[in-house]
Amino acid sequence: MYRIPINEWADFAVMFLRTNFRPFFRWISGIIESFVGNFETLLIVIPILLFLVLVVALAWKFSGRGLALFTIVGVSLMLSMGLWEQTMRTLALILTATFISLLIGIPLGILASRSDLAWKILRPVLDLMQTMPIFVYLLPAVMFFGIGLVPAVIATIVFAAPPAIRLTNLGIRQVPQEVMEAASAFGSTPMQILTKVQLPLALPSIMAGVNQCIMLSLSMVVISAMIGAGGLGGVVYRAITRLEIGSGFEGGLGVVIIAIILDRITQSFGKETAERKQS
Repeated sequence: MYRIPINEWADFAVMFLRTNFRPFFRWISGIIESFVGNFETLLIVIPILLFLVLVVALAWKFSGRGLALFTIVGVSLMLSMGLWEQTMRTLALILTATFISLLIGIPLGILASRSDLAWKILRPVLDLMQTMPIFVYLLPAVMFFGIGLVPAVIATIVFAAPPAIRLTNLGIRQVPQEVMEAASAFGSTPMQILTKVQLPLALPSIMAGVNQCIMLSLSMVVISAMIGAGGLGGVVYRAITRLEIGSGFEGGLGVVIIAIILDRITQSFGKETAERKQS
């Protein structure tokens, strides 16, 4: 029986790209390292007390007193465990991956909502990105960018971007046709309809995509540590390799605290936006 040489094709494609597009990969690597470095520097430079006040204020505004109290306890616990620098590094990685995922995902979602052909092309690609085992992303990422933060961010973007594309497309497609016809009747251009009608009405769905991007980025923290990303994932990974149960529990608890705070804030913001649009 004839065997389709997918293995050889994949190897050839990776080696071809690595050999012929090395300057491009270095350029991408420099941009991502700059993003992560700037985010990390900003987070570390901010005084801990000021950081705590800002996060508690956001939690109180969007989710209420319960999350604000949890934020105080959670941040204090991470400080007492000596995981502040690792937490800031993890936050920098998550913010970078989420920002780039949205920078790619929202425009593609808009394109998919305006073109059925584009959506038919994107849909199987997104299915592949979401169902392919995560470790498969790490192999070419390491081949192109080496060990460190950059391949971790790239793999996280591939894994986290699909929800932003899907939910942006869904939100815009769910805007009532009557609303767009009314805007068109008043002389609005297609760009004005998009920016002043469709995107504002689709904002709750887009915020759900932001929430999913953040959660999927967090799910990659420990896996990214396997290729040198560090942060809280590095704490957990070192604990696994050394069988240090307590240290691993501390790192995992730090990830859970970040996940709960970010999840509740973004969810509440999305619900608040939806309620404001309905009222």
